[in-house]
Amino acid sequence: MLDGLTLDQIRTFVAVADCGSFRSGASRLLRVQSAVSHAIANLEGELGVQLFDRSGYRPVLTPEGQALLANARDLLLRADAMRARAQALGGGLELELSLVVDTLFPIDTVAQAITCAHAQYPSTMFRLESLPLGGTWAALIEKRCTLAVIVGEDFRDPRIALEAIGSVKQIAVVSARHPLANAELSASLGIPELADHVQIVLTDPSPLSRGRTFGVLSPHTCRVNTQEAKYELICAGMGWGRLPAWQIQDDLDAGRLIRLDIASLGRYGEIGVEVYLAHRLDERLGPVAQALRKAILDHSSHKAMG
Repeated sequence: MLDGLTLDQIRTFVAVADCGSFRSGASRLLRVQSAVSHAIANLEGELGVQLFDRSGYRPVLTPEGQALLANARDLLLRADAMRARAQALGGGLELELSLVVDTLFPIDTVAQAITCAHAQYPSTMFRLESLPLGGTWAALIEKRCTLAVIVGEDFRDPRIALEAIGSVKQIAVVSARHPLANAELSASLGIPELADHVQIVLTDPSPLSRGRTFGVLSPHTCRVNTQEAKYELICAGMGWGRLPAWQIQDDLDAGRLIRLDIASLGRYGEIGVEVYLAHRLDERLGPVAQALRKAILDHSSHKAMG
């Protein structure tokens, strides 16, 4: 019988599993260690299995505990989502709303959407941050924002709801002064030749990509932490890299930047990446967040992002 099973017991189980000890789990939950131990013991009694092996210095998940941990996380996610929906149904305006946007997405589109939402809710304070790669995901996972505009599918999380809103075209380019800008030369180039030149690469401000690389083809790199720095270094002739079409179209038209028409970098040196509007399933979207969501959807549908 599982009638005595409580969300508090399940939340305690997940906290101890995540933190690696009863003491650390108690600290996260702001409870005394004895209360946490008691809750785990009661949960094990209700389930009829031992969740942790306590014979060592630290508790270790048993095979049964490891198998049930995924179910516990799913139950908490569903319960928190239900609570968030109930809060949304209860109404109430947000005093502050935070939005994090991937650096590959045109910021003017977001600015227009925020302006539109602010006109409807002038008492709400808006916060906007632009981050590359896993930064948008980390902000949502760590609950540092309500909405995020995410580019690409390199990271996934069951707590995050995604809504496709468009795509961004990225083009491999170099300065017209760079050796790779030679049209006759570029037609015969491949990855080995690109590796002889510096590639300008964005760094990830989050730990999500630790041990992974995304599109890094050259052993010679110059790493930057902003999209603007990447753009300026490529324009200066430091190296080559991918930049969003919306950011460099004028430079391409004027001949300041040259497209690397290399088949191994995509047709005509370009690739398309999907863009998503994202939020946490367990956090409510209040009236202001809903208004901003609609404004982003509306402005994205009318914006040519390349």
